[in-house]
Amino acid sequence: MIQTLVQRAAQKDAESFIRLMEEYKQPMQKVAYGFFQNEEDVADAIQQTVLDAYEHIGELKKAAYFKTWLIRILINNCNQLYNSKKQVFTGLEAVEQTYFDAYPCDNAFFSLLSTLHKEDRTIFVLYYAQGYTTKEIGKMLGIKESTIRSRIHRGKEQIRKKVLREEWA
Repeated sequence: MIQTLVQRAAQKDAESFIRLMEEYKQPMQKVAYGFFQNEEDVADAIQQTVLDAYEHIGELKKAAYFKTWLIRILINNCNQLYNSKKQVFTGLEAVEQTYFDAYPCDNAFFSLLSTLHKEDRTIFVLYYAQGYTTKEIGKMLGIKESTIRSRIHRGKEQIRKKVLREEWA
């Protein structure tokens, strides 16, 4: 079904493209909220991603990789917007509030993520919240799969140590 929609969208079928965007709206929001503290920036990043995807969908080589391709575009757009605003990422406090309004069950997860570096948070969101494999994340971010696994391992250790310190405090 998705591959058929992608193929039709690649032929500039607007209805198919709209259905694809509706299908992947929530995963895009989850990734974008990992970068930004407010809804406006999330909306800007997603809007730019939708425009870029529509303009370049004909360049997608395999329809099966549409989601990975779309999320990669989103990550690039988030990075560009983040850098253009010269924001200092101070943690996930504001992100948590906005994100938890939509996804309240993820409160503990995002609270723990605030201890990680921005790049590692992106990997954790893609791996744990979105369910991507390390291979898929590696393709999206242009990083070796072994590096992704190492960052996940180090991040888990960092979080584990934080949890243990707080339990004993």
